[in-house]
Amino acid sequence: MTGVLDTGPHAVRVGDRVSVRVHRRACVVAAGLVLAILIAAIVSLLFGQLGFGDVFRTLAGHGDRSDEFLLYTLAVPRLLCALLVGAALGASGSVFQNLTRNPLGSPDLIGFTTGSSVGAVFVLTVLGGGMAAIAGGALVGGLVTGTIVYALTIHRKARGYQLVLVGIGANAMLQVVTHYLLTRANLESAMAAQIWLTGNLNGRGWEHFWPALIVVAIFLPLLIAYGRRLSVLEIGDEAATALGVNAATTRLGGLALGVVLVATATATAGPVSFVALAAPQLARRLTRAPGAGTGTAALMGALILVLGDLLAREAFPVELPTGITTGAVGGVYLGWLLCTQWRSGKL
Repeated sequence: MTGVLDTGPHAVRVGDRVSVRVHRRACVVAAGLVLAILIAAIVSLLFGQLGFGDVFRTLAGHGDRSDEFLLYTLAVPRLLCALLVGAALGASGSVFQNLTRNPLGSPDLIGFTTGSSVGAVFVLTVLGGGMAAIAGGALVGGLVTGTIVYALTIHRKARGYQLVLVGIGANAMLQVVTHYLLTRANLESAMAAQIWLTGNLNGRGWEHFWPALIVVAIFLPLLIAYGRRLSVLEIGDEAATALGVNAATTRLGGLALGVVLVATATATAGPVSFVALAAPQLARRLTRAPGAGTGTAALMGALILVLGDLLAREAFPVELPTGITTGAVGGVYLGWLLCTQWRSGKL
């Protein structure tokens, strides 16, 4: 059967048996974000510890050993980790905002990032584990938090505002647990945990990149493919069920995929603030397309984190943790978002 699906002002015909919904504006925005990411990545490498000429000479294979070390051991894996972490945070943020039907439904605010942080801090301060154990603790902490929050809301069908309220409560309690662990730890462990809690890409190498790449390469495409089912939930559970979408199963699947991504991002770089909040909102404002917009949110998250890391390295006399710059910018954005929501009567 030949089919044409209306996508607003544009329609796309694909073959005789396949119909594809394409939002041309979203595709243009995605292409623009990819170009912006490439430019930001090049600028990030050029403004590193090597000079402009040294970067190009090393990339061409004519650099000395010290230049190769600075570029391929320090700068490139740090940049790639920023891309992966930003994409994971942006995608997970779009899922949680879609599930809660609330622009404030970010993993930063509803406990999932904090749950991952508790798991990592527990390993740091109590078990004294290494980097692999810290990453595992962050993943376990995020999954446990997601399970608890979902269990507390499942009898009420995890409706948006209820999920936000339960998540905010869980976030507050988990912060208390984090502070307790810090006060009970020895000075060295507490300092290491406190530094990790700021969210930082400094010192990230290939040993951080490869595990994150495996998880993101598996779960991000799954989440993007899952986006259509998640988008149907925006019209309500009853309407989604009438369209053949099991609301409870879809919600649980989206929650699980989002928690894995945010836990992986937190395990890799620590709790980087506000990327998951701002990236989906900025992407949706640019695309003006309905639905979860997971792919464009992931691209926006990657761009924000690369720029935030560049700002943390180059805009101040001393290098700051990346989480400080993203938190400062995100705090301004959150204030603006709260004001607009209040004026529109949604708060």
